[in-house]
Formats: sequence, C-alpha cells, structure tokens
Amino acid sequence: MVDAKNALVIVLTSVAVLLLAGAPTVVQACLPSERAALLEFRSKLNEPFIGVFKTWKGQDCCNGWYGVSCDPKSRRVSGITLRGVSEEPIFQRAKRKGFMTGTISPALCKLTHLSGITITDWEGISGVIPSCFTNLLAMRHLDLAGNKISGVIPANIGKLMKLRVLNLADNKISGVIPPSITRLTSLSHLDLRNNYISGVIPGDIGRLKMLSRVLLTGNRISGQIPESLTRIYRLADLELGMNRITGAIPASLGKMSVLATLDLHGNLISGAIPGSLMTSSISNLNLRGNRLAGRIPNTFGPRSYFTVLDLSNNRLQGAIPASITTASFIGHIDVSHNQLCGKIPTGSHFGHLEAASFAYNRCLCGKPLGNCRK
Repeated sequence: MVDAKNALVIVLTSVAVLLLAGAPTVVQACLPSERAALLEFRSKLNEPFIGVFKTWKGQDCCNGWYGVSCDPKSRRVSGITLRGVSEEPIFQRAKRKGFMTGTISPALCKLTHLSGITITDWEGISGVIPSCFTNLLAMRHLDLAGNKISGVIPANIGKLMKLRVLNLADNKISGVIPPSITRLTSLSHLDLRNNYISGVIPGDIGRLKMLSRVLLTGNRISGQIPESLTRIYRLADLELGMNRITGAIPASLGKMSVLATLDLHGNLISGAIPGSLMTSSISNLNLRGNRLAGRIPNTFGPRSYFTVLDLSNNRLQGAIPASITTASFIGHIDVSHNQLCGKIPTGSHFGHLEAASFAYNRCLCGKPLGNCRK
C-alpha cells in the first residue's frame, strides 16, 4: 500500500514538472538593463513644471512610467512618447505647456526594440541626434520636432528601413539631407521645416514611392526641384518655400494625381508658370516671391479648384487670362506686385476680393481697382 502511494506521488510530481516546463515563462517586469537605460536618458534632462518623470520609479518601467510603452508579450521597451504640448491630465493640472532642457542621451540606443521615439515641443532640448539611433532597426517613427537640437541628420539614416515618419521640424539642424535618406522606402512623412539645412534635394528622392508629405520650408536648400519628385504618385503635399531653390518649375508637377498643396514661395525660381498647374489636382498653389516671368497660363477650366492661388511678387506680364472665370472655385487669389495689365475679369470668383490682391501692377483696372479708361 505504501509503495502504491509513493508511486502515485512520483507520477503526480512528474506530471507537474512536465506541465511547468511546457508553460510559457511570464515576465513580470521590464529588463533591468532597459530600466537603467531609461534612467540614464532621464538623467540628462530637466523638466521642472509638468512632472513627466515623477512616475519613473519602481522596478517595472513597463508599468506606470509616463510616456513609456512596452511590448505586452516580451516586456521590451517599444516606444517613448514625451510631448511638451498635450491635452493629457498631467498638463491640464499644470495649466501650461511643457519646457525641458538638456540633451537626448545615446542611452536610448540600448533599447534595441524601440519602434517609436516622440520627444516634441519642449523648446529647450539641445544637443545633437545620437548617431547610434541609426542602429535601432525596428524604428518606424522618429519625431523630435519643436526643440533646439543642432548638428546634422545622421549620415546613416538610410539604415532605418522600416521608418515611416521622420519629423525634425523647428530645430537648429544644419548640414545636408543625407543621400542615404532615399533608402527609406517605407517613409510616408518627411518634415524638416524651419532648420538650417543646406545643399540640394537628393536627385533620386523619387525612389521613396510611399511619400505623401515632403515638408522642407524654411531652410537653405539650393539647386533645382528634382524631376524624380514628380514620380511619387502618393505625394499630396510638397512644401519647399523659403529656400534658395533655382531653375524652372517642372511641368510634370501638374500631372500628379493627388498633389493638393504645392508651396514654392520665397525662392529664386525662374521661367514661366507651367499651364498644367492650372488644371491639376492642386488646390493650394503658392508661388509668391520668386522670379517667374511670362504670362499667367490661359489654361483654367472646370477642373481648376483653388482654395489659394498666390502668384504675387513675381515678374508676370500681360493680362489675367479670361479662362480664369471658368474655374469651378477660387477662394483666394493674389497677383499683386507683378507687371500685369488690362481689365480684371468679372465673375463670382472676384466679387469678394480686395484691391490689395491686384495692387502694384503695371496697369490692371476694373473692380476692385479703379475703372478702366475708355
């Protein structure tokens, strides 16, 4: 009887061991090494008003640490989201936007499973983008907009093949757009506005077939608009204003099927305005402050739909074309500061416009300016 009981105990113990061996291991906390990396990152920053780092305590950085997200299965840190402007309760209680100083520590590069870094609108974060960021091969989203980050875009940014969003706007970044950026074939959003970036737009940028927004306004970019840009069929917004771009406007921009915004204002662009732009999908066309010459194309038609049409401060001559009255909609038009002459067309598109939209031309006349001489 005793032997039977012992045998039963041995069998049950063996079954229990086998069940435990086959069960998945449950990780209760984040890796100590990743917690240490986060604390090292935090040590290089100072945020005195909102208290975003007050929750960064305890052993489990995946539980309750503000702005830190982890993979639910592996418990590896997968995202850091720290926005200086937010509607979250912690900001509502502080009744102000955030302000943070310090630098972004390379310690983040120890978080090898990071797929997203958002550290935006803190105004005071300086230093450079750690070059080791290019080793975070799972990265899909890198947003550092609205700080005082300087230095250059890492030359090997093209290693981040999964990157979909690159937003470095409103910083103090200099240098050129790295040629390797054209390897980011998953990239859909590129925003480098309001920095000190120089050099040219890479000629093979057309390789980035997933791009829907290219926002480069407010830099020191020179050279011409690459023809390859016009082969990105998903491109909806192209903003290149306030740079030093030269050459002519590629006519093929007017043949892009979903391009809605084309902003080239404040450059050194010359030549004529392509007629294709007037019957395209573009609804916001800003060519103000360039060196465009010749006539306004007489190619408007029912497909022409403009919320904004700004051709001011150029060297345009001749009359405002009669075909403009056939456009389906024109919300705002500005042709001031050119060398235009003749009678302003009449119609519903012009009834609400002010004289300033037509002022400082050679001899424009008619409503809303003075009457034409007979």
